[in-house]
Amino acid sequence: MSYQPLLISFEQAAELRQHLNTDTLIGCSIAEEIKTLEAYMPIGIEIPGHGEAGGYEHNRHKQNYIHLDLAGRLYLITEDQRYLDYATNMLVEYATVYPTLELNTSRDSNPPGRLFHQTLNENMWMLYASCAYSCIRHKLTDDQQQLIETDLFKLMIELFVETYAHDFDIVHNHGLWAVAGVGICGYAINDQASVDKALYGLKGDSISGGFIAQLTQLFSPDGYYMEGPYYHRFSLRPIFLFAEAIERRQPEIGIYQLKDEVIKTTSYAVMSTAFPNGVLPALNDASRTMDIKDEGILLATSVCFERYQQDPTLLAMAKHQDKVWVHNSGSTLSTALENSTDVKGFNWGSLSLTDGPIGERGGISILRHRDAKSDDSMALLWFGQHGSDHKLHSALDHGHFDGLHLSLFNHNQEFTHDYGFGRWVNIEPKFGGRYIPENKSYCKQTIAHNTVVVDQTSQNKGDTATAEARFGEKHFFVSGNDKLQAMSAFVRNYYPGIDQQRSVLMVELAGFEKPLIIDLFRLISEQQHSYDYPVHYTGQIIRTDFEYQTHSSLTTVGKENGYQHLWNVAQAKIENSSLTTWLMGESYYSLISSANENSEVIFARTGANDPDFNLRSEPMFILRQQASNHLFANVYETHGYFNEAIEASLDARGQVESVTVLHSNNDASVVALNLISGKQVQICVSNITDVNDETQNSITVDGKKINWLGAVAIFE
Repeated sequence: MSYQPLLISFEQAAELRQHLNTDTLIGCSIAEEIKTLEAYMPIGIEIPGHGEAGGYEHNRHKQNYIHLDLAGRLYLITEDQRYLDYATNMLVEYATVYPTLELNTSRDSNPPGRLFHQTLNENMWMLYASCAYSCIRHKLTDDQQQLIETDLFKLMIELFVETYAHDFDIVHNHGLWAVAGVGICGYAINDQASVDKALYGLKGDSISGGFIAQLTQLFSPDGYYMEGPYYHRFSLRPIFLFAEAIERRQPEIGIYQLKDEVIKTTSYAVMSTAFPNGVLPALNDASRTMDIKDEGILLATSVCFERYQQDPTLLAMAKHQDKVWVHNSGSTLSTALENSTDVKGFNWGSLSLTDGPIGERGGISILRHRDAKSDDSMALLWFGQHGSDHKLHSALDHGHFDGLHLSLFNHNQEFTHDYGFGRWVNIEPKFGGRYIPENKSYCKQTIAHNTVVVDQTSQNKGDTATAEARFGEKHFFVSGNDKLQAMSAFVRNYYPGIDQQRSVLMVELAGFEKPLIIDLFRLISEQQHSYDYPVHYTGQIIRTDFEYQTHSSLTTVGKENGYQHLWNVAQAKIENSSLTTWLMGESYYSLISSANENSEVIFARTGANDPDFNLRSEPMFILRQQASNHLFANVYETHGYFNEAIEASLDARGQVESVTVLHSNNDASVVALNLISGKQVQICVSNITDVNDETQNSITVDGKKINWLGAVAIFE
């Protein structure tokens, strides 16, 4: 028999059959999929009509393609006739109904399909249904094949490459699903002409569109995707499903070697941004709960291990995922994990990734530290390009205004975080499960992120077209020494006439249970401004070293640019330095901050001017200071332990008492950490644009010559 299923051969299915009823990771993964399918099949086959986005009809079509795909693959593996009958009947019923359906009603910028309100979902349906069809085609009659291919799949291909030809070639995550869906469908029905359109674009040039163009143009040289990890992980599914089909049907293309193994590079890029608990950082429109157990990253973990190299970090990833792809690559990974001992939590180490087509549009830097108890700390600094590009497609509009955003993590939790997107996914009463209006009025605004806001206005005036023309630039990155790591970046003119530099150090000091995070946020301006340093946290305020006034009646912190959604709960005047401690889980966190004259702290909470209760009610506080040239010097200290169940609390007060700015100009910034023991630690950061300039070694600050480690120095 010359026709083979797209993703696993008949021989590989037989090998997977040997893992049925075993307690290996691949055996358990197969068992989990069987359980899922067995729970859905008794509901029966229903082909619903049109419904609202995220509603019953939408979800039923989605569940149908998910379980159709399962039925096809599991039939090959188990040879259970019921799975064959189920997949056959569902495909026949869809083929019978599909030609009669009118186009759905679009609720956003994405055009509608016949099943869904946007073609993106229809692309996904076709991709998975085509995979299922390829698994059972050899068991179907000629009439069944004719019906399914003519009245279902060919009509779908026509819709995508002809009716919506203007969208088919977009270089975007929607475009990836379009070309992968058509390409896989083309392979499934032996339509090479459609496969070629999917591979090389409608013009056939591999530049204006098609899968080759997507892979060569969508990612930076380091593999980073401009929309951020949330949409990046979504792109991995079509990439790996189509790539695997290409490798099996047209190995001469060498898809896994394309552009210096770009498929591997981009997979590692998104994997390596994950926090130590597996959750992906919320950069741009993003969920704060999406993690590496997502199907796209699950596929990537298995296939990268099989197709590229047996990286031990992938074994640790698989252990965390607790599942492998039900595929021969998943079996390989499962066997390797079974034969390995002492696989610890995954750790990609400290790294810096570029953004932009040729790596020229800023990027992301990450510092990681693993202590003697195998607890991981992580600091993430974001300074890439805006995550939107109206020139490519209206759907590519997920960018937020948050240059120099900082997220911090330890004790298995992100203790300063981004709000994430404003969306209640697939909850139809909540704006059809789409992005809520407050996504633009709050979530995208600069105040919703952990970066400085100037004059209570958003970066780049909150205007996407303006933001698209700007991006950050890496200043320095220092790693390789757990005791002192650092990263620094600039954004320039995000506010007219103002440059901003953020330098973040992860410092291991004797006597501290976790590394200190020293955050030096520098603003360079000739004019006086109001600077807000927001801190988004989870938990309960435990103490401050200043008196504050709570408000008996609530007003908003401001009137626009996201401030209209913040209730002003309490505030205080401070001078010299301030300390705020909050409890999150079993850990205490203290932020110790420098302050100048007439500084303020504002305690706030989201939820103002939100008549539909769309926003989550979350706490945050703002350090507000007035200046022209200015340096926020902030120290984050993790300390102590709390356990309510056993009524235990230890070290609720940290060891850093205050922080003082000693010096700040275009050459260097120097701050002093004053400890409760009376000891002082001085931290120095180079501000010279060319940190590799040898002349900087002669810099003297307050009579003291600085001996740099890279671009940082520390005096204890």
